[in-house]
Amino acid sequence: MPSKSIYQHGSPNRTGVLLINLGTPEAPTAQALRPYLQEFLSNPRVIEIPRLIWWPILHGFILPFRPKASAEKYAKIWMPEGSPLKVHTERQTKLLREALQARLQNPPIVEYAMNIGKPSVATVMAKMQEQGCERILIIPLFPQYAASSTAAAMDNVFSVLSRMRNLPSIRTVKQYHDHPGYIAALAQNVKDYWDANGHPDKLIISFHGTPRASLDKGDPYHCTCQKTGRLLAEALALTSSQYSVCFQSRFGKAKWLTPYTAVTLEQLGKEQARRVDVICPGFVSDCLETLEEIAIEAKNTFVQAGGKEFHYIPCLNERSAWIQALADITCTHLQGWLDMAVTEEAAQLSRKLALEMGAKD
Repeated sequence: MPSKSIYQHGSPNRTGVLLINLGTPEAPTAQALRPYLQEFLSNPRVIEIPRLIWWPILHGFILPFRPKASAEKYAKIWMPEGSPLKVHTERQTKLLREALQARLQNPPIVEYAMNIGKPSVATVMAKMQEQGCERILIIPLFPQYAASSTAAAMDNVFSVLSRMRNLPSIRTVKQYHDHPGYIAALAQNVKDYWDANGHPDKLIISFHGTPRASLDKGDPYHCTCQKTGRLLAEALALTSSQYSVCFQSRFGKAKWLTPYTAVTLEQLGKEQARRVDVICPGFVSDCLETLEEIAIEAKNTFVQAGGKEFHYIPCLNERSAWIQALADITCTHLQGWLDMAVTEEAAQLSRKLALEMGAKD
């Protein structure tokens, strides 16, 4: 059943920008983690195992036990304002809104949603429609496209659209893994960190992993991660021996994209490397995978194996260069739309004429 959407003649029409991030539990508790994990791990884009095989594993082994362990990890990195992912996404949304207001005569409405959890894509898109958004640009906050992240977010958007009566025009951004502004922001982030903390022997450029099978099926994620890593290394003038592109967050026993970050760090530790730094360009906001998996777990792996000094370089978060790059990406994809905005005065005139021609009030 399509959602109810009241149409009024002469309504002001606006352009909107919707940022979508992965999502986060509402609290660092097992009670909050269970529905979050259930929704996440039930998505066929995320877990491509046949339901007949996956459902008993998910409901019989994972959901009864993993929420407690995951909650303990979230508790280590939880901020006073809430989940780091949500806090940084809220801040980025506000800063992007302000950046576009400074640039544009008719700036768009800028909102954010979570693909899993709150605020939901459905709730935020309904809010944007109520605000008069006739055009919405969708920007997933995943620089490198993957079916399990970007496509999953787009599935959610189009599912919401399938239930709308009066559809807005939609544009989507697939990825920006090689956007000059994004690469420059990453490079400046690293340079600023090194200026303050010195240089490592090796920079580990770690991306969230995906099953190897996804690459074999045609997912371009591995290639785009490699390109981001290469471009970042070139911007930092690193030789091939001074950096490695690796993949973290392996889940289950299947083969995932390699080399694995944990295995690479363990080997460097055994070689008693003096110092390694790790950056995670696939995440634009610090989250569980960066603050706990890398800054805590990966550090322990490296040090316990014999490594000397480990540094985690934070994500782009609210860095000015990243916000300006995001504004550049947004403006590129908004071309032609902002000129279509209807002012309140023009809308009232249109309404008056429509009523005079017999339209219903």
